[in-house]
Amino acid sequence: MDLAALIRDVPDFPKPGIVFKDITPLLGDPSALAQAIAGLAAPWSGRGITKVMGIESRGFILAPSVALELGAGFIPARKPGKLPWTAVRQAYGLEYGTDAIEVHIDAVGPADRVLIIDDVLATGGTAGAALALCKRQGATVVGCGFLVELGFLGGRAKLDVPVQAVLRY
Repeated sequence: MDLAALIRDVPDFPKPGIVFKDITPLLGDPSALAQAIAGLAAPWSGRGITKVMGIESRGFILAPSVALELGAGFIPARKPGKLPWTAVRQAYGLEYGTDAIEVHIDAVGPADRVLIIDDVLATGGTAGAALALCKRQGATVVGCGFLVELGFLGGRAKLDVPVQAVLRY
């Protein structure tokens, strides 16, 4: 199945000059969604992953299914102020501004081998923040997986772990 045919370009969102990759048509097709999850999980099978971190918000859609495929737990990396327990925060820059993510302080630790999952790799800021949070907590980050990589933005070069993407533009 041609997954790229199910990703819609939305020009000038969230601001002028940005072309947003809308994955909702892909998510609405059960066969395409199953293929996407399998594609995200396959490169990491047998790597001893104990936790899969999904980045808010679209990473939350994909990461729990990848975690189940790998027999791992799920860690939500949330926007600031959304977690009910003590959290650690990491600020980052992205192609259209700045933001931060947080995880519970006890969500990941030295015994964990983590896979970070998100929908799109653009400039690498969000994934880099997730990577930094995991490392600060003493975890080993095995790699990062994305449904879509926007290679022309160079995000992969900012991540010092293996990177896999199902689709690359």
